[in-house]
Amino acid sequence: MTDGTPTTLTDRIEAALRDVRDPNADLSVFDAGFVEHIDAADGDVTIEADLTALDGQTSTQVVQAMLHAVDDVDGVDSVHVERTTPSSEGQAGVESFDHVVAVASAKGGVGKSTVATHLACALAADNDVALFDADIHGPNVPELLEVSGPVHSSEEGDPLPVRAGDMDVMSVGLMESGAPLAWRGAMAHDALEDLFENTAWRNDEILVLDLPPGTGDVVLTTLQEVPVDGVVVVTTPFHASVSDTSRTVELFRDNDVPVLGTVVNMAEYVCDCCGEPNDLFTGDALSDLDAEVLADLPFSHDLQGTPAPGDMPSAVSDLGDAVSDALDTAGEVGVDPTADIRGLPPQERKDLVREQFTALDSDESFVLVSDRDPTPVGQFLGRLAEAPREAFDPFEVRRATPSDWVLETVKP
Repeated sequence: MTDGTPTTLTDRIEAALRDVRDPNADLSVFDAGFVEHIDAADGDVTIEADLTALDGQTSTQVVQAMLHAVDDVDGVDSVHVERTTPSSEGQAGVESFDHVVAVASAKGGVGKSTVATHLACALAADNDVALFDADIHGPNVPELLEVSGPVHSSEEGDPLPVRAGDMDVMSVGLMESGAPLAWRGAMAHDALEDLFENTAWRNDEILVLDLPPGTGDVVLTTLQEVPVDGVVVVTTPFHASVSDTSRTVELFRDNDVPVLGTVVNMAEYVCDCCGEPNDLFTGDALSDLDAEVLADLPFSHDLQGTPAPGDMPSAVSDLGDAVSDALDTAGEVGVDPTADIRGLPPQERKDLVREQFTALDSDESFVLVSDRDPTPVGQFLGRLAEAPREAFDPFEVRRATPSDWVLETVKP
């Protein structure tokens, strides 16, 4: 090209293709990295393009646009787009991620998949994120993100996730679009195991894992086979949901999975007419929940739309920040203990508690870290203080990590 005008057939084809856009990223198909090679021999044009980053409908639209653009180029007799697939490049399996965050709920209908999808999009604002829909019987993530199959394979034969913007998405629902998924336990286990081990992910920093509701076989299998760094548990403020959620929190801790915290979904509804917030549930059931509340999400139109990576309502952005912070401290107790009795033999435990507690003045805080439930220590503290148990206010015991407990009180 001497004066800026394309002179060869290949130059003219490339110039035409630069007017074809990736609708997700608003980039040309060249800048998006879709066009891998152009063969323009004797007017018969073949374009090799990797469109696996797009969902099925979008990739078809892009192919049609490429065909139309090149067909109008002077010197082109015929044009064909040949789809290619990338190599998995060693990124097959969930072990390729730096962190795996599971999203769980004790019950269905609390908005777990909605929260998981919005959380993944929020984390994608600052991280390389993928979303795995492991809800084998109710895979809602494809519909929530408005993505669809088919699922292609890499050169190695590994299933390739579809793309929602810059985010990888995998779901059984992408392979069984519109079909009822009434699978028995063994079938569900085999399907998930295959996807856990073989999906060829492009993203590799954070995987958000949308689990089925409850504590059934799929959830327990996932805990055994996937290196989960932490779980976010979704509940509504309704007392029955909170009660079941508390038991689910203990299940994860019993399986050595750190609980990053809970998301209280549908916490309130803001009236469209007057703008006043209204509680959807009455009572104070959340006081019985033994896990940090990461976010209170309202029942709002913002959370009913189609989320997009990095473009989120402020409440969801705050949730992403809270989960990121919780990941950084997962497995840590997060307190400065007065006495740490983890790993000590029984008599040394007792002696250390006595020494540290008696050294305190009245109204000073006492923080005990233990590797077992320290609730019975309250009776011992009462004898040391020569005060009834009721005199200790506050007296709080919580399980901070799967293997660590914290007792916090004030010396009477």
